[in-house]
Amino acid sequence: MEIEQHPLVPFLPAHARLLMLGSFPPQRKRWSMDFYYPNWNNDMWRIVGLLFFADKDYFVDAGRKAFCKERLEAFLQEKGIALYDTASAVRRLQDNASDKFLEVVTPTDVASLLRRLPLCRAIVTTGEKATETLCTQFSLEKPKVGDFVGFAFDGRPLRLYRMPSSSRAYPLSLDKKAAAYRVMYRELGLL
Repeated sequence: MEIEQHPLVPFLPAHARLLMLGSFPPQRKRWSMDFYYPNWNNDMWRIVGLLFFADKDYFVDAGRKAFCKERLEAFLQEKGIALYDTASAVRRLQDNASDKFLEVVTPTDVASLLRRLPLCRAIVTTGEKATETLCTQFSLEKPKVGDFVGFAFDGRPLRLYRMPSSSRAYPLSLDKKAAAYRVMYRELGLL
């Protein structure tokens, strides 16, 4: 089976206080833009639009069935939210976007990312595979969905938040997913 290398570079605003980590991008045929959470059927940017702008379609490119990468990048820069994934290389065991069928070949060196983000105080994982991969790397117990665990990294206190997956395959309504993310963003002073 073919090994896929991560197609995006980490998005790392220098002043980022939050590092958001998914598992790995879907196949390119599912992308609506060249950025994180690119699948039109993924609700991440609808959750963020709802929470920060009271508009689930705030990041939607009205002219096409896509998200607006430029608007997202400006927002994430302003808020200090970094993005990458917990896997740098994977094998897809089935021809779909499901994390359940991803084999992590090369986990991301998250410690290296954190060293590039000296103001970062929290990591959020956005699904089961991302949470498992990160917890293995840092020898952490998995927090419950919607909760966090504290840990130290290079003498810096950090929190690992585990949020519900933004995939529509995850059986939770958009409003309930947003409610879980709202708690995290408020605790971090971003909302």
